[in-house]
Amino acid sequence: MSIIEKAVERLDQLKRAGLDVGSDAVAQPTQTGAPATAVQVKRAPVDASPLSAPETDTTRERRTVNIDLDRLGALGFVSPTTPNSPIAEQYRIIKRPVLRNAQGKGAAPIENGNLIMVTSSMPGEGKSFSAINLAISMAMELDHTVLLVDADVSKPSVLAALGLPVSSGMMDVLQGHEASIGDVMLHTNIAKLSILPAGRPQPRATEMLASDAMNGLLDELATRYTDRIVIFDSPPVLVTTEARALATHMGQVIMVVESERSTHAMVKQSLAALEACPVKLMLLNKVRQQSSAGHYGVYGYGYGYGYGKNEAGS
Repeated sequence: MSIIEKAVERLDQLKRAGLDVGSDAVAQPTQTGAPATAVQVKRAPVDASPLSAPETDTTRERRTVNIDLDRLGALGFVSPTTPNSPIAEQYRIIKRPVLRNAQGKGAAPIENGNLIMVTSSMPGEGKSFSAINLAISMAMELDHTVLLVDADVSKPSVLAALGLPVSSGMMDVLQGHEASIGDVMLHTNIAKLSILPAGRPQPRATEMLASDAMNGLLDELATRYTDRIVIFDSPPVLVTTEARALATHMGQVIMVVESERSTHAMVKQSLAALEACPVKLMLLNKVRQQSSAGHYGVYGYGYGYGYGKNEAGS
């Protein structure tokens, strides 16, 4: 086979391999008569897009919401615009033993003392009202930030009570629809208050609240920021089993009891169901007892070691 034939055969092999062969790549004999064994090859450009890693946005947009503070005060909630209102004074007294426990200054050290669940025996006793007021009152402190978690995943009400639209939240993170708590947390115009909504409904909510994913989420909430108080608005104890599952992670439980409605049997049954939580406090709500100052008070009662009866109103 001649030198030219060998060169042509080599070019055919390169073309079959997908290489672009320039027109100037014709093999010629060298001046010395030695065979030309090399050819000039131009590689075709390679489209690397299928193999390239997609660009990721490393910046996370801060989700902020504005609470109408005047509306809040008009509805009877604690509001920074009315810091000396009767309800604000009442919750200043109610929050003190809770904060002492969270800071480790109570009668005994409490594991996860900054995780606080607010619940009741039955719906309608005022647990969500109490959880929101407690969260806002604590956020008005100088030394603490507060995260209010709507953990009543079957019937969430925190966002509606605050006049805010429905949003993704905790259940979306547990189900993997959202990457992290930071992606669904709402930062409010109350400087130290953030909200974690309940998120989309989940038929297996009890299992989700008792899952390893929930354990990891609570560990992050409890330890990531040492000054953070986390308040959970929980489902009623005697209606679902979700409150019992959630209570196993809590350092403190506040049981809201509606005056002239909740029976001793209901309260005792609820407290027995929450036995896993080391500290249980009770808050008596909707007391229609007029004070000398002319307004109706809400009275809170301590329950558990080291607590007496705390009147939370004039």
